[in-house]
Amino acid sequence: PFGLEPDAVTTMSPAGCPHVNGFKVDNWKQNLRAIYQCFVWSGSAETRKRKAKSCICHMCGAHLNRLHSCLYCVFFACFAKKHIHEHAKSKRHNLAIDLLYGGIYCFMCQDYIYDKDMEQIAKEEQRKAWKIVCVFKCVPGIGEKYSTWEPTKKELELLRHNPKRRRITSNCTIGLRGLINLGNTCFMNCIVQALTHTPLLRDFFLSDRHKCEMQSNSCLVCEMSQLFQEFYSGHRSPHVPFRLLHLVWTHARHLAGYEQQDAHEFLIAALDVLHRHCKDDNGKKANNPNHCNCIIDQIFTGGLQSDVTCQVCHGVSTTIDPFWDISLDLPGSSTPFWPLSPGGDGSALNGESHTTGATTLTDCLRRFTRPEHLGSSAKIKCSGCHSYQESTKQLTMKKLPIVACFHLKRFEHSAKLRQKITTYVSFPLELDMTPFMASSKESRMNGQYQQTVDPFNNDNKYSLFAVVNHQGTLESGHYTTFIRQHKDQWFKCDDAIITKASIKDVLDSEGYLLFYHKQFLEYE
Repeated sequence: PFGLEPDAVTTMSPAGCPHVNGFKVDNWKQNLRAIYQCFVWSGSAETRKRKAKSCICHMCGAHLNRLHSCLYCVFFACFAKKHIHEHAKSKRHNLAIDLLYGGIYCFMCQDYIYDKDMEQIAKEEQRKAWKIVCVFKCVPGIGEKYSTWEPTKKELELLRHNPKRRRITSNCTIGLRGLINLGNTCFMNCIVQALTHTPLLRDFFLSDRHKCEMQSNSCLVCEMSQLFQEFYSGHRSPHVPFRLLHLVWTHARHLAGYEQQDAHEFLIAALDVLHRHCKDDNGKKANNPNHCNCIIDQIFTGGLQSDVTCQVCHGVSTTIDPFWDISLDLPGSSTPFWPLSPGGDGSALNGESHTTGATTLTDCLRRFTRPEHLGSSAKIKCSGCHSYQESTKQLTMKKLPIVACFHLKRFEHSAKLRQKITTYVSFPLELDMTPFMASSKESRMNGQYQQTVDPFNNDNKYSLFAVVNHQGTLESGHYTTFIRQHKDQWFKCDDAIITKASIKDVLDSEGYLLFYHKQFLEYE
């Protein structure tokens, strides 16, 4: 499971998973070595060819989708499509091996496991295979695999003589740092606080993953990397983000100047510039809708499915578009809000309550994903009828991002009026997005999702980690951010001032931008 705490350290006893004992019988070491040699660390051209031919899913015939091999029998199956899970359940074969990385998965523990003996075999076979591969180093790309770091004898000796460690305690303030307001720049400061406390983004920048191909003084990614170093350096004095402001003005000219800007607009502009500056140009396709492998798209990009249904022939036209955030209408706007009917929408499951009569985030998401009749003034040409017909349109989530950002549309600019909508919206600490998935569409009846509680399905569950708020009016206001530092510790960031906050303070706040992080991440 993926935790949100930067100080989380998982410790396991050397014994590891208790379920491996059932595998460790007879010639298990020789069998495991054979699997590593033939199907995982393919050193010679012959074994690579054999792996390519034989390693396909026995259920669907696919080569990819994180292929795993059962450790008890010769059976290959997809992990992503859960074909290997079906095999494990039916045969009661609890262990399988990832054929790309060599990790061993236990279906009883529902996680990749560590076993000292198995790890030793894996390392030995990996070294043997790489020695064979290195003979062919003259071939470009062969033998250049990254090997894991292991401490040398000298380094181990140094660690023994320097036993004092810097411990991160539950009240540690590393990562908390105020930002000086440079003149109506609270809109920037609040987004910087949210981004610097986004776990995967933090891990990316603190591990020096960015390789710059631009001039360093004009690259926003380099500046963000430096910003993360400043935030997690342990310094207590507020940081002055003047270089960041200059680069934002340079690359997003519509935000230049000292006028107060919209924090949501800044977020999208910042993600866009970061995306352009760290885009992977190697032609690799990632598992996201716009096929970009940059860190921004890996974390923030989801896929929004739009289904337009003809009212005559009921033919469906489907498109999928990438998104970085979801903008939600609120009651009180000039847009007619969907009548709310408490009780059957899964709000209680998401930790929200209708007892006070408050609108909930789930209500807003229900409205966003409800079927909408487009009317006679917006007829579409149906490919089935070959004529213009009335239709309905429905939006659902095809692919969820790792970080889901919800934008509550509090600022309304229309021809008739300009106003700030102060409607209170209840939002939960933990959110289940399953009812709003495209895969759940068939389960809907009259726009409502019939919730079935499955405690083991954690694929679409999120945890709140940042909330951006706006105080004041449309013309004059101020932005602040609540950020999650440890599991249950929250802090309010008000430019240079950071104060402890309670969970009640967070959940009672008005809410403008809500940042949720996936609780469980799939390996890709």
